[in-house]
Amino acid sequence: MRASTSLVCIVVNLAALAVSLAAFVAGASGVARMTSGAPLARRAAQHASARARTGEEIFRATCTGCHGADGAGAPRSTVGFTNRLPDFTDCNFATREARADWTAIVRDGGPVRGLSRIMPAFRDLLTPEEIQRVISYVRTFCRERSWPRGEFNLPLAQTVEKAFPEDEVVLTSAIEMKGPGSVSNHLIFEKRFGARDQIEVDVPFGFIGRSGHSWSGGLGDVSIVPKHVFFSSLASGTIVSGLAGVILPTGDRTTGLGSGTTAFEASVLAAQLLPARSYLQLQGKVELPTDRSRTNQSVFWGAALGTTVPFSPITRIWSPMLEVTGSRDLIAGAPVAWDLVPQFQISLSALQHVRAGVGVDVPLTEKETRHTQLLFYMLWDTFDGPLFSGWKGWCPGCEH
Repeated sequence: MRASTSLVCIVVNLAALAVSLAAFVAGASGVARMTSGAPLARRAAQHASARARTGEEIFRATCTGCHGADGAGAPRSTVGFTNRLPDFTDCNFATREARADWTAIVRDGGPVRGLSRIMPAFRDLLTPEEIQRVISYVRTFCRERSWPRGEFNLPLAQTVEKAFPEDEVVLTSAIEMKGPGSVSNHLIFEKRFGARDQIEVDVPFGFIGRSGHSWSGGLGDVSIVPKHVFFSSLASGTIVSGLAGVILPTGDRTTGLGSGTTAFEASVLAAQLLPARSYLQLQGKVELPTDRSRTNQSVFWGAALGTTVPFSPITRIWSPMLEVTGSRDLIAGAPVAWDLVPQFQISLSALQHVRAGVGVDVPLTEKETRHTQLLFYMLWDTFDGPLFSGWKGWCPGCEH
């Protein structure tokens, strides 16, 4: 009895010892695996954390030294720069440019747009995704959502006006070579006020060919037209504006450079952003003269479809467009004048604040009285910088 009991105890003890030994071996091997895998796990976690850094984290790690934690710019006494640093909290500054412009400067540095070399290139420090995240964060420093975003500051078409309010000086010319010939010019001054308003002063002047190879010229009818943005949404890619103003009888009616009467004009302007940096711009316009015996009431409508293609290391842009326009006098039986206007705009300066547009206005109807015109304009965005600054760009490292 005692012998059998002792045998049983020995078997039980051996089993317990075996279980304990197995547990020890399993635990030790598990600890070994955990210990040997810890550096890899930590590295993977750190790598994942680096990939997932928020725009704010990237900004605080790479940008606050110059731009300040609040985005208003560090004091000059701190950074030691004589150049004034941009204030990202100023919506008038921070909303005017499209994301593509912010991307170019963050990626390739200030010199790519003819700006200061103080702004370095981050293409070797940040991934493209991180650049987009930090730009998204920087653009949150503007707290006022009423400011239309710079994505709506689309290339200017030859006929259809922009819905975006802007500070620009534009000189346009339309040259008709057939028949007696004519040269029609407009010097346009645009001044923005606040988030959604602009006033435009259009000073036309021109020259008209006469019989015997003589020309007459002079001032046309000056117009003063305010513009207001009614709606803009980057989420839907839509902007809608309206303008209404007065056309003064400053031109000479006898030479064909004026209507001889005061008129009022009103337009609805719209734009829709499309994929691949493409866009559609629309305009509907009515002119209502006060003296209908001198000139007729008329309506105009037009659409411009285009896209923007960057080229060269300093990201100059080329924007081909196609306009279809129509107009008619508001009298019974008046014909509709349809036109097709192929054209393109190109940036001349690295800063992209000086651009030129070239197009051809081809009449599709009423060809007996209307002729093809060569269209041209020069545009200067006065807010971006002086006329003769920012022309030369440089992209160190982009050459390789």
